Amino acid sequence: MMSLSDLDILKLIQEPQTRDKGYRLLLSAYQKRVYHVIRKMVIIHEDADDITQNTFIKAFKNLGNFNSNSSLFTWLYRIAINESLNFLEKKKRRFFFPIEDHEEVMKNYIDDSYYIDGEEIDRRLQKSLLHLPDKQRLVFNLKYFEDLSYEDISKITDTSVGALKASYHHAVKKIENELKSE
Repeated sequence: MMSLSDLDILKLIQEPQTRDKGYRLLLSAYQKRVYHVIRKMVIIHEDADDITQNTFIKAFKNLGNFNSNSSLFTWLYRIAINESLNFLEKKKRRFFFPIEDHEEVMKNYIDDSYYIDGEEIDRRLQKSLLHLPDKQRLVFNLKYFEDLSYEDISKITDTSVGALKASYHHAVKKIENELKSE
């Protein structure tokens, strides 16, 4: 299941004298990909940075519980996704604002941020994604932007392939309708 490099990283982390090197290799191998997935969910760079850091802290603390039945990549993505969804839910509850207000904050960030690259169509797509439920947006991001297979997404989200296909299909239809109505 795991690539040789994952095994090597885990072996380094398990040995006290090479632990720091193993952590650095883990960060080097996965930090950018994990950040990218989180960023697509929370939009705001500073929030994505914080959640990425929390993801790796949680991973480092729980490496002893890592089950090699899945890949290190799948395990890290699952932590990142859970951290992202929890963050979004806490943010909505903590500030007592409706989802529409939070979407407006993220839309403004998309328009005004120098962290968001791309053409106008990219910005329109990002804004239309904000109208999707969080889990549907997650499935769309993993399939469309990360180009993951439904099987990999199933392992990451612990959701059946059939449910993921339906979720992706509904997300695509909603996005198409949103972009046509603009």
